[in-house]
Amino acid sequence: MREPSERAAGERPGPPDLVVVGAGPAGMAAAATALDGGLQVALVDSGAAPGGQFWRHPPDHARRAIPTADLHHDLPAYRAFRATLTAHRHTGRLALLLNHHVWTAVREEHGFAVHAVDRSRPPEEHAVLLRAPALLVATGAYDRQLPFPGWDLPGVLTVGGLQSLLKGGGVTAGSRVVLGGTGPFLLPVAAALAARGAEVAAVCEASAPTAWLRRPGPLLRNPAKWAEAARYAAVLARHRVPVRTRTAVVAAEGEGRVAVVRTASLDADGRPVPGTERRIEADTVGVGWGFVPQLDLLLPLGCDLVDAGDGTMAAAVDDGQRTTAPGVYTAGETCGVGGAALAVDEGRLAAVSVLADLAAPGRPDHRRPAAARRTVARRRAFARAMAQAHPLPPAWPAWLTDDTTVCRCEEVTAEAVRTARAEGPASDHRQVKQLTRAGMGWCQGRMCGPAVHGLVAPRGRPYVPAERLIATPLTLGALADAAEPPSDRIRPITSD
Repeated sequence: MREPSERAAGERPGPPDLVVVGAGPAGMAAAATALDGGLQVALVDSGAAPGGQFWRHPPDHARRAIPTADLHHDLPAYRAFRATLTAHRHTGRLALLLNHHVWTAVREEHGFAVHAVDRSRPPEEHAVLLRAPALLVATGAYDRQLPFPGWDLPGVLTVGGLQSLLKGGGVTAGSRVVLGGTGPFLLPVAAALAARGAEVAAVCEASAPTAWLRRPGPLLRNPAKWAEAARYAAVLARHRVPVRTRTAVVAAEGEGRVAVVRTASLDADGRPVPGTERRIEADTVGVGWGFVPQLDLLLPLGCDLVDAGDGTMAAAVDDGQRTTAPGVYTAGETCGVGGAALAVDEGRLAAVSVLADLAAPGRPDHRRPAAARRTVARRRAFARAMAQAHPLPPAWPAWLTDDTTVCRCEEVTAEAVRTARAEGPASDHRQVKQLTRAGMGWCQGRMCGPAVHGLVAPRGRPYVPAERLIATPLTLGALADAAEPPSDRIRPITSD
């Protein structure tokens, strides 16, 4: 029988007690805690190494040639998690499956069946099936984008994409860069680009710093956050990077690639103020309007959602990170965007809950630590305050011309979406999809879904992602493998 890739060099792992999907900060913390507590764990991730987007590194063969340690936070924690995972792989307690894309998880009589595609040896794809009584989803979040005229030009990227190029390959993507959007994530990316030699022509923050003055409590209770912001501000000042508040990137222009960015000051509602437009030469633009929790695996399992307070929905969990679906746990950005430190705390707390819920003779008694719950609550309160201080500009649709592309996969324009709202009538992105094909392309609405929702939904209604039975694209061959009985093309981890 075919072995899943990334099998440990030591003993062969036994049937897992827990499948953890996602090896970012939350998933690594959860897996390490569960392993130390005596569980057999299968940790699955689509990346080539653990760490997720936060601890993304160059490929192993290039790490010495491409130093990126200065781009990371809390590397000692990352190295400690890696050491723990490596130790448990050699004892046979951990099955680490990298370059594996989980496309669905379904409930069975005694737990869950998790279906993945092994893409570790391209161009081949093979189906892999894992079964376990408990499932922990730590799939993180993805960049939220708002369209503007010219956002589909080459050279316009998400801010997260710019950071991924920096961390994964030491690449600055361009020589003269403009960043725009809202939220503190703009600052570390701008600072890293400037430190690596790129000219950051402007950082355009749509919100005003005074928004924090209305919610000082969470900021005062998390002094490390404002100290971190101060460090980034010092780097930007040293490189003479202009930071313009109440300002947005409203258009990009160029022949074949972005060459000029148009920015404008915004009024209190987010409309461009007449007479404030500027033109800035740039070969690269990075735009980010926060993040959207990745809920694809949780929705088909029936997990309830809650308003995350930033225009998105997040998984509803109790104080032990249990979802409303029995046996399903989640941690990190799936519970609302709050940063890596919060994700680590939630991952540990979720694993402690799994240990308690799967308690068996001979296993140590793991009680939920009250201190950890208080830390999670404090950091989650800060995350909500951050979302309220950096909201989406309510009137951002005023930036769009009728011919602005909203859905890039299917080339659906703003005019088509507005027509669907007026004549459909469509009141959410699902109805627009039926009328215009917006969201039917390769990304399945991940890029355009929040924007389409913002164009048609009543103001204040949060974006609810569509439920999909297949969470990631896969070939018909891999799907056929998954439908067949276990063979040399599909090996359940639970088999002896």
